[in-house]
Amino acid sequence: MSRKQLDPRSDKTNNGQDPNLTEEVLRDAGKSDHEVESTGKVDRADEATDALFGQKQRTANSPVHRLVWGRAGVQHFLPSPIPADEKVNQAVSACVSLVRRHAEAGTLYDENNKVSETVQKELGDAGYWGMLIDPKFNGQGASVRAFMDLITKMSALGDPTTAGLASIHGCIGLVDPVRTFGSEEQQARFLPKLASGELSSGFALTEQGAGSDLTALKTTAVLDGDDYVVNGRKLFISNAIPGRGVGLVCMIDGKPAVLVVELPGQENENFRIENYELYPLVHTHNNGLLFNNFRVPKANRLEAPAGNGLIIAYHGLNYGRTAVCANSAGVMRRLLKSITPNGWGKYRETYGESIEKRELVKRRMARMAGLIVGADALAAWCSSILDAGYRGELECIIAKIFGSQAQKEAAIELAMTTHGGRSFLKGHLIGDNMQDYLAPVIYEGECEMLGMAFFKSLAKEHGMQFMLPLGDAMKSLKKGKWAGGLWNLMKHGTSYALWNLGKMLRFRTKQRVPGMDRKLQAHVNWALKMFAKLPLELTGAMRKHQLKLADRQCRISYLSQRVQDTVTMLVTAMYAHSVGDEVTIAAADILCQDLRRKLTGEQPSDAYFKACGKLADMISEGKMKQIADVSGTTVLQQYK
Repeated sequence: MSRKQLDPRSDKTNNGQDPNLTEEVLRDAGKSDHEVESTGKVDRADEATDALFGQKQRTANSPVHRLVWGRAGVQHFLPSPIPADEKVNQAVSACVSLVRRHAEAGTLYDENNKVSETVQKELGDAGYWGMLIDPKFNGQGASVRAFMDLITKMSALGDPTTAGLASIHGCIGLVDPVRTFGSEEQQARFLPKLASGELSSGFALTEQGAGSDLTALKTTAVLDGDDYVVNGRKLFISNAIPGRGVGLVCMIDGKPAVLVVELPGQENENFRIENYELYPLVHTHNNGLLFNNFRVPKANRLEAPAGNGLIIAYHGLNYGRTAVCANSAGVMRRLLKSITPNGWGKYRETYGESIEKRELVKRRMARMAGLIVGADALAAWCSSILDAGYRGELECIIAKIFGSQAQKEAAIELAMTTHGGRSFLKGHLIGDNMQDYLAPVIYEGECEMLGMAFFKSLAKEHGMQFMLPLGDAMKSLKKGKWAGGLWNLMKHGTSYALWNLGKMLRFRTKQRVPGMDRKLQAHVNWALKMFAKLPLELTGAMRKHQLKLADRQCRISYLSQRVQDTVTMLVTAMYAHSVGDEVTIAAADILCQDLRRKLTGEQPSDAYFKACGKLADMISEGKMKQIADVSGTTVLQQYK
């Protein structure tokens, strides 16, 4: 999206003159003025971000929103193919090969155990840092679909940390803010340096008291002549060292704003790095930034729609969330390959037989294969949605939560338990990267908090359409305004009753997909049946808890997860159909069965365990193409 395409809502909406459901609910629920105002600012920034997109690409018209509240064809849950672009393909191959070569030679990391400057320079020459930048600024101009595929390949075949750096730089670093909100002059000045890697970047948002509450920012910038004078402290900023760039979120005239900051090559009295011990990400620089009367050219301020810099901060989040899922898909490939084929599962014997033949290990292998296919499916689908111009808020939240939770499960509950005590040896795939495997459940938004944000975005339009008018009618009656109150209550109550009746009579829930495997088709049909029930579950909770729903975080989280799991089930089945090979279909079937049991509380059948065993056998025989090129791992403490 270019700056010229931005189409923010009117100032009236952004300045808080129109009704805002979040503010109404919190105010009527008796929340403090501070909480109402702070939460309202965040919510209105979210609304304004949504308004940057065309009407058809906004959250209320996204595939997930339409399928939950109305009806959407299953074709909207198929990923698009990766565009054929020889230049991009050559760059992808070169970058992955380069990092793999360095990893095998032991030269990937420097003396501080971070991805070396030499490697980053070579990656810049190969086009890695400019993947999402227009060719006129010396970038590759890759589609989001191709970029996320690169993330997975780099994670699986090269290095997960290097894959993560591409996301930090391209999705949540300076690339997205400058290419979307930068003026022509700013784009011409910064994008070529960002494309070459001369200006590697991150995003400086978090502070000691400002994480999920972005209204608590304390860093300020005051205009002085042709410069802004910055004072404040940032914390947990990835890829931030002297000589690199950050998108600095600060307060200017009492409003959030974003400055493009080129950090000095060394510390001085106006700029210092704050070092601290941080376990993840072990191979990435992560520091605090201290600014004391630090000067930034006025020309480096990015113009935010409606003057709200939070919009700039929010815009790239869905790219970053999808990248988390794509990276997890690569990490899980490494974990599965470490077990088998020709890995620990084949090497390790108990009572004279390799453990890859044991039913318990087979079930773990099958489950991990299912998680890989699920992550692949969500990353491919979400990147396709972003390429189609959608905001992707609901869809990309699902991908981030699933991918990060799947990676945690694959590493701890599946791989670590299978590798046993060797997992904790120095030099082991799991022991050396344990914190890195866990961190994504917090990065790009802690999962349950993000799940509640998912619920808010999903339920907001329904609340504005029905709950808010009914609530206003009830308030009128309480104030003694009988005529208007009764009329509005009848009017909006009848409308709501008819909506409920229509949902209860929603019978047609099957959509046949030509040529689809019968098991996958059954999962599609079951998911669609669930989508017919979910609106009634959601509206029932809103009706039951009313103003207290905002405090029912556990209920909100539970309902949100039910929607997410159903979407994941549908997307995974559709993706497996598009891929079409036997192992992918079998792995998708296992994941879909797991998700269905989670949603219904059913017990696993013997047929399920048999299907797990069959899938694990195919993996052991080397039939899973997703891990075919992944390097194996050395078995530590081998038998004497």
